[in-house]
Amino acid sequence: MDWKLKFISQENFVKHVEATIDKYGEKLESFDIKRFNKNIIDPIKLIFDKTVYQSTWEEMVGNEIFRQRDKSNNNDIGYFHQTIFQYMKNCHVPENGKEGGWDVIYENADGIQLPEGDVVHKIYVEMKNKHNTMNSASTGKTYMKMQNQLLNDDDCACFLVEAIAQKSQNITWNPTVDGKKISHKRIRRVSIDQFYALVTGEEDAFYQMCMVLPEVIESVVVKGGEVKVPHDTVAEELKKIAEISGEKKSENLAMAIAVYMLGFSSYIGFSKLVDEKEDIDENFLNRIYAYARGIGF
Repeated sequence: MDWKLKFISQENFVKHVEATIDKYGEKLESFDIKRFNKNIIDPIKLIFDKTVYQSTWEEMVGNEIFRQRDKSNNNDIGYFHQTIFQYMKNCHVPENGKEGGWDVIYENADGIQLPEGDVVHKIYVEMKNKHNTMNSASTGKTYMKMQNQLLNDDDCACFLVEAIAQKSQNITWNPTVDGKKISHKRIRRVSIDQFYALVTGEEDAFYQMCMVLPEVIESVVVKGGEVKVPHDTVAEELKKIAEISGEKKSENLAMAIAVYMLGFSSYIGFSKLVDEKEDIDENFLNRIYAYARGIGF
């Protein structure tokens, strides 16, 4: 592969992609019903979604498993966006919770010019995956952290860098905190492409990285052997619970009862469905329902 990126070596980029893929490992483990309901799903929502979207039970279970995997994978992609800067000149990625808890620190002895003309020598970065992931409390806390940094260092700026921003930008961040609009020209909201450009000196550096990324991911996956394909058993186990429910008239209602048991097995009425099944193998019942009652296998 003819390497085109000047701001990061092929060796380091491949190493970083490998580290990111390694973090997918746990999420590729198969889902059984215990793992599926680890945080207790909302049966009512699942049944509404299944009916409104006209999905099969298998599709709904698969979608929920994908959602749970995807939620964890977002953290892994955050790792990719943040720690790649450890390989870029003048950038430093502090250990988690160290050095003020900043995600990236960028220093340049020659000075860093901001859009309004100010020149500083250090930028402290708080990085977010997506522009709409901060609630008002998180916004206020982050902004006060940046204000405090400026009070302690008058030769710096603070950036909120967003991987998925509303548009390409490097602007003054002016959020509403405690009902009041606030701003400081050295506290800025910056899309990740603009931060790449600032750090590397190459206007389209982020674009360049994106263009080589698919091929590198493919090569890493191929080199490491086949990525483990999970075999999820949730749908099959729910069907077994549906059979135990004793509901004969409607397969759909039987599956609905099985889903209800994930969250409501100890609730009035539902608990009888377990207690009345004395003719069913007791060990199987214990295995299916014990985790739902919070006592584990």
